[in-house]
Amino acid sequence: MKLELKVGRDSGRDDLGRQMRSYLPYFYAGSPIMNNVLDCEAEEIGKLQASIDDTLAQMFVDTATWGLKLWEQLCDLPTDGAKPLDQRRSVIKSKLRGVGTVTVELIQNVAEAYDGGKVEVSEQPEQYQFTITFVDTRGIPANLDDLKAAIEEIKPAHLAVRYEFTYLTWDELDAADIVWNHFDEHPMTWKQFEIWKL
Repeated sequence: MKLELKVGRDSGRDDLGRQMRSYLPYFYAGSPIMNNVLDCEAEEIGKLQASIDDTLAQMFVDTATWGLKLWEQLCDLPTDGAKPLDQRRSVIKSKLRGVGTVTVELIQNVAEAYDGGKVEVSEQPEQYQFTITFVDTRGIPANLDDLKAAIEEIKPAHLAVRYEFTYLTWDELDAADIVWNHFDEHPMTWKQFEIWKL
């Protein structure tokens, strides 16, 4: 008989204990000692599986939590536990993406890792600069300082960088055919209005 325990994230202790009992001879079914042993083993196996799953999650930047500190050490980045996890992840991903010859595509790839949306990079060689325009994000991205530091690290020293942000335009508002009464019913601040997506 082959013993094959199915332990997964959704398997509870009782379910695992039931699986383990099914492999025992029938005369153990009523034994309180054997039931106690199996319950204890099922609990420990469940803890082991949860620990394995958590450790595996740390191997990937997108799912890492406590392992982000190790990723930051690997990438030679400072650890700031006060920052939200998604911002820390974007810094790490950007650092990992920012390896190789500096091209428009590389800069765009790094910038999109921070922003999480579409970014356009345009060159102005006669002015020795390039411009990063945030297309999908309205207003100033939350992680802009980290992005600026990453871009400064990978860009050629003789080039300047400009950042352009996207805001709601009057043409967009006119095209949406919204009447001013809408804003009486749904009040918002000017800052909210500038980054409002129709």
